Amino acid sequence: MTQSNEHMTVAPIVGPEDPRRFTDSGIEIGPLYTEADLPAELDLGEPGEFPYARGVHREMYRKQIWTMRQYAGYASAKESNERYRYLLSKGSTGLSMAFDLPTQLGLDSDNPRCLGEVGRTGVAIDTIDDMRTAFDGIPLDQVSTSMTINAPAACLLALYELVGEEQGVPSEKLRGTTQNDVLKEYIARGNYIYPPPATMRLTTDIFEYCRERVPRWNTISISGYHFREKGCSAVQEVAFTLSSGIAYVQAAIDRGLPVDDFAPRLAFFFNGHNNVFQEVAKFRAARRMWAHIMRERFGATNPKSMMLRFHTQTGGVTLTAQQPENNIVRVALQGFAAVCGGTQSLHTNGFDEALALPTERAAKIALRTQQILANESGAADTVDPFAGSYFVEALTDEIEERANELIAKVDALGGSVNAIEFITGEIDESAWGYQERYRTGQDIVVGVNAFEEEELEVPDLLRVDPESEREQVERLTAFKANRDQAIVVQRLQELRDAATGTQNLVPFIKQALGDRCSLGEVCGAMQDVFGKYAPTF
Repeated sequence: MTQSNEHMTVAPIVGPEDPRRFTDSGIEIGPLYTEADLPAELDLGEPGEFPYARGVHREMYRKQIWTMRQYAGYASAKESNERYRYLLSKGSTGLSMAFDLPTQLGLDSDNPRCLGEVGRTGVAIDTIDDMRTAFDGIPLDQVSTSMTINAPAACLLALYELVGEEQGVPSEKLRGTTQNDVLKEYIARGNYIYPPPATMRLTTDIFEYCRERVPRWNTISISGYHFREKGCSAVQEVAFTLSSGIAYVQAAIDRGLPVDDFAPRLAFFFNGHNNVFQEVAKFRAARRMWAHIMRERFGATNPKSMMLRFHTQTGGVTLTAQQPENNIVRVALQGFAAVCGGTQSLHTNGFDEALALPTERAAKIALRTQQILANESGAADTVDPFAGSYFVEALTDEIEERANELIAKVDALGGSVNAIEFITGEIDESAWGYQERYRTGQDIVVGVNAFEEEELEVPDLLRVDPESEREQVERLTAFKANRDQAIVVQRLQELRDAATGTQNLVPFIKQALGDRCSLGEVCGAMQDVFGKYAPTF
């Protein structure tokens, strides 16, 4: 059901008195759906078969439950290690590593720009010593680790591989993911270092390196999560995420990599929001679209190249500081939608994350939410439980059609790398529309613009000890004093020389970090060659 002949990707602002109902993508929801609303041809296939609308595995959760991966990390590597062990002891089946802003920007903790930010939004990783401490007592051949790191992704992959070698774990046994998606940083977050050409080179370096050295590693997690956090709609999330995927695939092919050699290790990262039906349809549509894109645009023949495997995190932007325990219900709904939509991995947010990093209590409730979904909700009992629903099938088709229209606009601009300003503008329009719908009361947020309470409820919060920053800088100072400075200078120059050519940079990065160069020094050496990205809009 569309509002007009011209499709929209943002809900209109019509006010609370208008009887119509819309998703955030501007899809008008009818009061009743019947067989007449089904697409003329249902392009579903069977689970585990092209076009994978019904899931990438035939038995889905009947055979294996999704990976329960809680995003965690704060302050020092030691404190983060304690949280990782805590989560594993409570039944988490994978780790998801959060880094502080200096690490995400490729800066050492002793850089003056980092004052007040060290260890605040995640763990500070400056050196091989920090990485070793973060995974102390955690056997890397028995866990899968996702690292939310982008511009310095090659550095963190190299550090992880070095720690694995120290544990005696062969690189071919390491499992996990580097997010490694800097296009979304230019568009939605701002945690970039180098200009796009250098970034795309480093991304494809990781594709090539892992194909040869770390074959079980997911080389990229192409992210729509951050687009949605910035305010985009569900249709925009699908379109812009797949457009980024198209750009990365094309860059790797241009590098000379055969598509079926690297595409099976591509992964995706989506947001989970409250409208359960739109979210389920979104995941199903994205899978089907990616299968057609890989087969028809890029000529992939390996079925695994056409499978859109994805991680879901529940929506941080949906969490409210007012009546924070209401967030437990929101997170449960979002997790339910992700599971019914066929996610391979799930992180559920802590109810207190609108106020601070999650406490142990909030993290445990979030993990227990996943365990209840897996064992009590029935969502894991059958594959693609919403298949055939008049409503969900109509939504799936509508999302696919509108997202394809938006991808065509990005293509016309030369692809995602050249369409950053256009994409940013579209997301800004959506974010403004959401704010207006909330302000007018068209969209209800319980406890915020309806059902408010006068007294502010503030739970016990996790507070990062300010001393942890000083201690991290002291450790880094001692690390830099206790090393062979001549070797450090030599390794950094070797990296600069390689960056001026066409060699794969990951081995040079790994050698430098193994010989006790810091993350900031390694990223700085590459910046000496590549320069720093400066937005033009």
